[in-house]
Order: sequence, then structure tokens, then C-alpha cells
Amino acid sequence: MFGRERIEYKTPDQVAVMRRAGLVVADALAAVREHAVAGATTADLDAVAAGLIADRGATPSFLGYHEYPATLCVSVNDEVVHGIPGPRVLEDGDVVSIDCGAIVDGWHGDSAITVVVGEGHPEDVALAATTERAMWAGIAALARGERLGVVGEAVEDVVDAALEAGLNGGARYGIVQEYVGHGIGTAMHQPPDVLNYRARDRGPRVRPGLCVAVEPMIVRGSRMTEVLDDDWTVVTEDGSRASHWEHTVAVLEDGIWVLTAPDGGAAALAALGVEVAPLA
Repeated sequence: MFGRERIEYKTPDQVAVMRRAGLVVADALAAVREHAVAGATTADLDAVAAGLIADRGATPSFLGYHEYPATLCVSVNDEVVHGIPGPRVLEDGDVVSIDCGAIVDGWHGDSAITVVVGEGHPEDVALAATTERAMWAGIAALARGERLGVVGEAVEDVVDAALEAGLNGGARYGIVQEYVGHGIGTAMHQPPDVLNYRARDRGPRVRPGLCVAVEPMIVRGSRMTEVLDDDWTVVTEDGSRASHWEHTVAVLEDGIWVLTAPDGGAAALAALGVEVAPLA
């Protein structure tokens, strides 16, 4: 059913199917993480995800989407999002954001992680950790909030706290604004937008059946981006490194469930004082 903003609200049975898609995505990203090592190519990572998704009887969300040519988006260093896998060889210290989506019985799951290859620069490690922390803070805020805009407020609070703590070596962090989270369900991208920053419009009310992808993208410099000639890869204008984390989240009658987290988000959210809802 749809609300006045044409949001597709899901039934519990539909959320359960999305959970199946989410678990395929979670397993694919876990497998890819193990292969994200120096010497591997970004195409190698794509092949791992493609094989696992096929083995599970699911379909990649990204492959063929507006003619996108791969199963994953693999974005390295100054690439923020939508990096196309290919012959690029990963090196120690690379910051690699990996985005994956899968479809089960017509319903989508979507998630992203950032991996720092090898030991990595401490400020790159801090960037990835800050972005992940911002994502979970946004999800926790969604569990408590009345309006969707609480997600962006929580993300911005985490970034501000990281800067105050000097985690970026005294430099700034930028929250990318051109690319935001989104509704998800029978299509990968649906209303509503899920902003990663404060805005005057606080968004629609949070109500049961709302399913969204929460996905902050944070950079170690200016938030300004541009798209490369391949018409997909988004990079930072100043060459600063970027991190992208994402989970698909369902709002239920008695709480939330992180559909792309193996434990439903229970451990991470418990640390933030939020309990996940039971999912039948």
C-alpha cells in the first residue's frame, strides 16, 4: 500500500522476503571482504559476489540496472560510489567501498561496507570507522524517531564528534549530499530519500512498513564530487578518500530490523540502547 508521498509500505510477510534477500547480500559481502586483499583485482571481487548470489538462487540488483555492467560497485580511494569492477589491482592501504544488492522473489536487499586493505593509514581506518558508526547512529535514530530526518541529524552528529576528537588529523570531513539513502522494496530505489545531513524538511513520518537503505558517504576533505567519463564512477573533486556504509532497514510494529545484518543489527544497536524487533 502507498501513502500520500507514494511510499511503498510493506507487510510483515513482504519484509520476511526482503530479509531473505538481505541475508544473500550479507553473505556476499562477507565473502568479498575475505578476498579484498592486496593483489586481488576489483573484478575478482565482483566474481565472488556473482557466484554466491547465483548459488543462492538470487539475482543481482545492480547488473543491468540502467545498463550497469557488474554485480558489485567497487569504489577505491577517491572513488565515492558506483565504481565499476575491472582490472584494477588492490594495494596495501587502499580504501575500498563495496556495494552489493540482490533480489529474491522480486524483493531487494542493499548493503555496503568499506575495507581498508592491509594495515592502512590510521586516518583512513578512522574514516571507515566513523562512517560505519554514523550509519549505525542513523539506524538507531530511525528506531526512536518520529520523522525520517532524524537519520541525517544522527549522521551529522557522529561526524561532528569525530572532528572534535581529531580523528581526521585536524582536517575536515565532508558528508556527500548528492547521493543519499532511499526507500527499497519491489525496486532498488524508491521514495523516500534518506538524507545524511540536517535539513529543514524533516521528512515523512516513520511508521510500520517503511523500508529504507541508510547509507552515509563521508570523505576526508571537501564533500564536492564529480562523475567520471564512464558515466558511473563518482569521485571526490579534491582527490580525498571516501567511505561508504549501508544497511537495509525495516520499521515494524514493535521496532526495527536490519535486514542485511546477519543478526538483524542486534549487537550494534544494543550498544546504542536499541533492541531489534522479533522477525517471524
